[in-house]
Amino acid sequence: MVTINSYDEFAQLLGKNIGVSDYVELNQERINLFADATLDHQWIHVDTEKAKAESPFKSTIAHGYLTLSMLPYLWNQIIKVNNLKMMINYGIDKMKFGQPVLSGQKIRLVADLHNIQNLRGVCKAEIKFALEIEGQKKNALEGIAIFLYYFSN
Repeated sequence: MVTINSYDEFAQLLGKNIGVSDYVELNQERINLFADATLDHQWIHVDTEKAKAESPFKSTIAHGYLTLSMLPYLWNQIIKVNNLKMMINYGIDKMKFGQPVLSGQKIRLVADLHNIQNLRGVCKAEIKFALEIEGQKKNALEGIAIFLYYFSN
């Protein structure tokens, strides 16, 4: 895990790999809970028998947004930022789903510092990320996550 205490320390990581998280499993229970939370109960996610019979994947798959929602949890395994007043999710650019995550598969986060700016004392960090699926060549999700870090002085 990388520990950052200031904008200057963050900027030293520009163009470098920040880290790789542990794997986390997207099992059927997690998929079902996400379906309940978002009211998205499409059969491809929650009906294991129908998915075995009719899905081209022969399994239920995690919601794409469930996969995306794992980003903060996995990000916190890679970096610890001290001296913060607050951090804000600013957006995601160039987000692309590469392939579905089958129920029971594991994903992990790989993150690089793509760009960083000091905006009148606010650190705007653009993190190029990939959510990899264990044992697969193609990523589940890629993009550039943008965070605003307000450091205490």
